[in-house]
Amino acid sequence: MTPQELLSIKQRFGIIGQSPLLNRGIEIAVQVAPTDLSVLVTGESGVGKEHFPKIIHAYSARKHGPYFAVNCGAIPEGTIDSELFGHEKGAFTDAKSEHKGYFEIANGGTLFLDEVGELPMPTQVRLLRVLETGEYLRMGSSEVRKTNVRVVAATNLNMRRAIDEGRFREDLYFRLNTVEIRVPALRERREDIPLLFRKFAVDFCTRYRMPSLTLNDEATRMLQNAYWRGNIRQLKNTAEQIAVIEMNHHIDAKTLSKYLPEDENQSGLVLSRQHADEGKDYSQEIGLLYNMLMQTQKELRELREQIQGRASGTASTLTPAAQQNEVIDAEAEVLSADTPLNAMPGTTTPAAPETGNRRIEDANREMIMQTLERCGGNRKTAAAQLGISERTLYRKIKEYGL
Repeated sequence: MTPQELLSIKQRFGIIGQSPLLNRGIEIAVQVAPTDLSVLVTGESGVGKEHFPKIIHAYSARKHGPYFAVNCGAIPEGTIDSELFGHEKGAFTDAKSEHKGYFEIANGGTLFLDEVGELPMPTQVRLLRVLETGEYLRMGSSEVRKTNVRVVAATNLNMRRAIDEGRFREDLYFRLNTVEIRVPALRERREDIPLLFRKFAVDFCTRYRMPSLTLNDEATRMLQNAYWRGNIRQLKNTAEQIAVIEMNHHIDAKTLSKYLPEDENQSGLVLSRQHADEGKDYSQEIGLLYNMLMQTQKELRELREQIQGRASGTASTLTPAAQQNEVIDAEAEVLSADTPLNAMPGTTTPAAPETGNRRIEDANREMIMQTLERCGGNRKTAAAQLGISERTLYRKIKEYGL
């Protein structure tokens, strides 16, 4: 795809940015559009996943057919089947007439299922059938109906975790995920942040008849280094607040900091770059790490008490400053063995030493053994106390040879 074609698509669908990750997502959408393959768009909330189903529909043979977007998370569980597949008159108490579902009215076109991970299990079974055979049943009817709909789904969930926890069918995941388009988080495309902010600021200043808004260099760096947990949606809201509230529209870092949550200048609870580069998902280990850190805090408290006791005893020769340094050194030794949980995004985190990795594994192993002993060997109860799934616990038991 040429740069001119890429720019044309961005202008048509209101997409702003030059990130290679963003460009790759657009290219995949255009390439897969002429086919009828199911597409799963993944990414955090607020990254702009809704643009990609529109691109796929516009560049497909179905572009003259209907296009419908359904937010699966916004429809109550009791009515989701009726909305998707329709119902007959009298199918339930309030069914006073027949109702066509989205799979019927979108026939020949594209159906965008946003937040597909929120679908209840019975609806997932129905969806799997219509994806595989093109057949479905209205609620309250035994008549098999056919539909020819291209499905594009989107989710902000960790689908692997949802499958492990029994909240999403694995067969449906693979059926939806024939092609995956991953939309990068805002912190993964920091080069686009000033451009996006400028666009939002111009729009809001024009709408509210305000003077133009500018950022100095320090404020621009702060804007790019923020974590942006809410991604583009949060950035847009921040631009609107500043445009409306600030009288002086030449914004410096001090002014900007008032509109960022305190943790936006930090990374929050994220994985180190070392682990991210390895491509390994550590999200299921958080329960173990949390309990391990609680144990570490307990040991540090006991260490402080021992040092204080030694200081008050006759054999103690440590000065108060030396005692404090001993505690600090002990804390630094323990923390240096752990993988940093609040590494600043956009910076390189040094790899943990081999001894530190072994210490984490030993702590995890010990924590699992103690929990299993407390639970009398009941793995289900132990997994619940550790805050992980049974499947993860089984894997750890096998890995550690317990």
